[in-house]
Amino acid sequence: MTKEEIQELKELLETKQKIVLVPHRNPDGDALGSTLALYQYFKNQNFHEVALVSPNNYPDFLKWMPFQDEIIDFQNDTEHAKALIKDASIIFTLDFNALNRVGWDMQYELQGNKKATFVMIDHHQAPSDYAKFMYSDTTIGSTCQLLYMWLEQLGEKESITKAMATCLYTGIMTDSGSFRFPSTSSLTHRIVAHLIDLGIDNAAIHNAVYDQNSEDRLRLQGVALQNLNVLKEYKTAYITLSEEELKANHFKKGDTEGFVNFGLSVKGIIFAAIFIENKDDGIIKISLRSKGDFNVNEFARAHFQGGGHNNAAGGKSDLPLDETVINFVKLVTEYKEKLDAC
Repeated sequence: MTKEEIQELKELLETKQKIVLVPHRNPDGDALGSTLALYQYFKNQNFHEVALVSPNNYPDFLKWMPFQDEIIDFQNDTEHAKALIKDASIIFTLDFNALNRVGWDMQYELQGNKKATFVMIDHHQAPSDYAKFMYSDTTIGSTCQLLYMWLEQLGEKESITKAMATCLYTGIMTDSGSFRFPSTSSLTHRIVAHLIDLGIDNAAIHNAVYDQNSEDRLRLQGVALQNLNVLKEYKTAYITLSEEELKANHFKKGDTEGFVNFGLSVKGIIFAAIFIENKDDGIIKISLRSKGDFNVNEFARAHFQGGGHNNAAGGKSDLPLDETVINFVKLVTEYKEKLDAC
């Protein structure tokens, strides 16, 4: 977004608008953190009409976040959500850059609003061109960090409240792997320092997200570890979870968050995957992680209808679970040269 575009958007926001904020489907800490922070920013102005419409529900470990009880769930409150989207004059999409990331039904509604101005704030690669205003930087580790930078460019840094800072910190923390991923920069830490100075309880946030495991989730984690397969020759590890295994451990949304990293923690492994069966949707959900220069974004785009970042991406397979794994192992053997070079 150029300085001229920022000024144009700032002028647009000087007139009263009907604003809808949208995270991606199955929103994570960064998607919810950024939309909730921006929601509070507009609510605190007491000027615009603003609503936050999520494509569907989100994990229990995020249901403590400030103002999360004001989120409208498109899947469960469809008619209300449709009306808000239809009447919106500005639609902000955060933490995704292609409208198919919200699911077909909601995508149809968003595309049906021809009068709305779309604003994208995102850090993923290969953005599509649906937004008039696009604030995108793939070198930044989280959309929450980008949103902070965007507010700073608007001259609104002083408008960040403690509650907003809590949401922003949550997204930065989760998308940076608790500040250990390569995209975590000195700028990231300076921003986090400011958020802490605003009074957030960073230890409590970490505890709320990571240290509130249910017994069922811990047992499911044990199943995932039992299902860990290591391909030492290819510096690769993968985990499978069938729908039967999920149901046997009373799976809830978000329970498998971070499981893909088990494989990546094995000594000598630079490429890890997890395959999670979803028979209702007829797909295998895939998460991919890597270390160093092995690009899982390119791998996901080329083979699994997905994408993301160089070291963290996702995708899906329409094949059964066993066939998906066979296909994956075959692909890994074809990438041996690239894996050896990392």
